[in-house]
Amino acid sequence: MSGCFVAMEGLDGSGGTTQVMRLCDALGAHATAEPSGGPVGQLIRAALKGEEPVGDGVLPLLFAADRTDHLEREILPRLAAGEIVVTDRYYASSLAYQSLVSPLAEVARLNASFRAPDITVFLDLSPEACMERIEKRGASRERFEKLEALKNIADAYEAALALLSNRGEHVVRVNAQDTPDAVHAQVLEAVRACL
Repeated sequence: MSGCFVAMEGLDGSGGTTQVMRLCDALGAHATAEPSGGPVGQLIRAALKGEEPVGDGVLPLLFAADRTDHLEREILPRLAAGEIVVTDRYYASSLAYQSLVSPLAEVARLNASFRAPDITVFLDLSPEACMERIEKRGASRERFEKLEALKNIADAYEAALALLSNRGEHVVRVNAQDTPDAVHAQVLEAVRACL
């Protein structure tokens, strides 16, 4: 028996973490995230917070290493056991964020061998609305949580999602401008149709 693998994607501030938790509660699914909680993922998180001096060119390699560990250690065993696994970010994030410093084709090659999600849900929200949410949180900001960066990432996501769709992956866009309950209803409907 094989489980279902769901990837939640979107700009910082689009509500991904909230929607992952709601979806997992509704479906009894396993929640996870990238960067993962493994050793490479912890290094990446420290780098994104500015606590570790890691260059932009190194990040695609670190994310690929973390994704390999994440799949082997957590995701694939749970899918093999028939579980639903929902990850807060996966390789669509790498394609979007890292294509700002490396060519998209190069980042895509680096991620080509990873298991594709059964469905990728993209929370569609403007960079301006995402920035408003980030500012309301009041927490310290990570490397990409600036309006100009979010605008560039939004454009990069469009290219990344087009690439994934063109190679036959199941990508669903959800309007994330609405209330968390309304967004959850759309996400749940999309994922249930895939189960």
